[in-house]
Amino acid sequence: MDIFSKIAAGEIPSYKCAESEKFYAFLDINPLVKGHTLVIPRREVDYIFDMDDDELAEFQLFAKRVALAVGRAFPCRKVAQVVLGLEVPHAHIHLIPMQTEQDVDFRREKLKLDEADFQDIAAKIRAEFK
Repeated sequence: MDIFSKIAAGEIPSYKCAESEKFYAFLDINPLVKGHTLVIPRREVDYIFDMDDDELAEFQLFAKRVALAVGRAFPCRKVAQVVLGLEVPHAHIHLIPMQTEQDVDFRREKLKLDEADFQDIAAKIRAEFK
């Protein structure tokens, strides 16, 4: 079981933002900006395009609902959707509130947040998730 599967199963703590039977959304622990959220399928699949068409469509629709919640919780020009990352062999989408394109530069220094910050951010997104 990979780290994201363990997070979705509750074996590793996370800052949950939203969930369904098939998908799970939680805060990135090395965020670019406040509200930076990861969305994953609960099923282990390494590459997003290995998902069948129906599952991929459901994944995108779930991510859209999370993105709308992120945007309401953290008003921004747009919520970026980025599919990037080779470190974890589990498909995932980054949702990042952005005012400028620099907000989505993964080479930037990451925010340093404490436990209370993460809890507050996740609670704001959960409150907006519909």
